[in-house]
Amino acid sequence: MAEEKRQSAADAMKISILASGSTGNVTYIETPQHKVLVDAGLSGIRIERLMNSIGRTLKDVDSIFVSHEHSDHCKGVGVLARRYGMDVYANAKTWAAMAHKVGEIPVAQKHIFATDETLSLGDLDVESFGVSHDAADPQFYALHHNDRSLVVLTDTGYVSDYVAGTIQNADAYLVECNHDPEMLRMGPYPWSLKQRIIGDTGHLSNAEGADALMQ
Repeated sequence: MAEEKRQSAADAMKISILASGSTGNVTYIETPQHKVLVDAGLSGIRIERLMNSIGRTLKDVDSIFVSHEHSDHCKGVGVLARRYGMDVYANAKTWAAMAHKVGEIPVAQKHIFATDETLSLGDLDVESFGVSHDAADPQFYALHHNDRSLVVLTDTGYVSDYVAGTIQNADAYLVECNHDPEMLRMGPYPWSLKQRIIGDTGHLSNAEGADALMQ
């Protein structure tokens, strides 16, 4: 039994949230065959330090999956791709929108990963799905390893029936929700920013995030 538990732990999908919030988003996922990032919204140096803090190195990361082109999700993509030779996956509109932010990336490392497609990387399968956010073509990812699955759902203004259906029965969820509506209404942000946050292409409230997970 102890040996079975050791083997199970060694074969598990490991997850580390390195950064989350308006200053930057980075999630690290590891399987026995692959080590990937979902978004790289900090500088390369900061991401490197965060990786080192969990006993990992960027030299071992083979891929970055980019949800959309906002800087808090793609700031470090270019430098990591150039420095470490990582493959980068995003849909065509996201590539076009973030080109000036990430700079030149070798063609062999640039991959179009269209919404509603599935990509198989050895022992890791990644599905992409569309969401409602004020970006060119935002998407989120569901990652599968063996019989386990993880949903990484960031930056969406609401959870549609379509999204709710795609995320059911996962083993783990990383869902971004970032405000209490009343606190936001009474807070110091400009009215235009408040409207952006609460709108259908903005961000989930804490209650909306909880409701999505309860469905």
